Amino acid sequence: MAKKSKKTSAGTPATTALTAAGTDFTLHSYEHDPAAPSYGEEAAQALGVEPGRVFKTLVASVDDRLTVAIVPVSATLDLKALASAVGGKRATMADPAVAERTTGYVRGGISPLGQRKRLPTALDASATGYETICVSAGRRGLEVELSPKDLASLTDAVLAPIART
Repeated sequence: MAKKSKKTSAGTPATTALTAAGTDFTLHSYEHDPAAPSYGEEAAQALGVEPGRVFKTLVASVDDRLTVAIVPVSATLDLKALASAVGGKRATMADPAVAERTTGYVRGGISPLGQRKRLPTALDASATGYETICVSAGRRGLEVELSPKDLASLTDAVLAPIART
């Protein structure tokens, strides 16, 4: 069962950034199963939230520039749409080790917030259909719920249709 707490730091760079910005958020923790085939689907199920409201953070390379894509866990990233959204021509998924090193987070726990290096970011436009969405809070088994508007503002994200269902 997921535990909720309001505005606590939890000690990750993501929650520290949210607290420092004065952003309203709710923290959800759950017992992560290392054998889970999909971190995002596991989070949605543990939180009792529809998968379209839980967003995964992916790191891609757009014209050789690392870029963050935030898409629903129920969808896949459309690399062409991502490239277009950030003014590029070609996108490929980044090497997982490079993504971890650049963001400061481990795969399955990469948060769009509080990354080591600020990267261009795109948030799938479907996020605006929800009052709040969930994204990783910086480690497996920890999600942060916040408004899509706050997430876009804190990450300087462009809103664009970058997901495919």
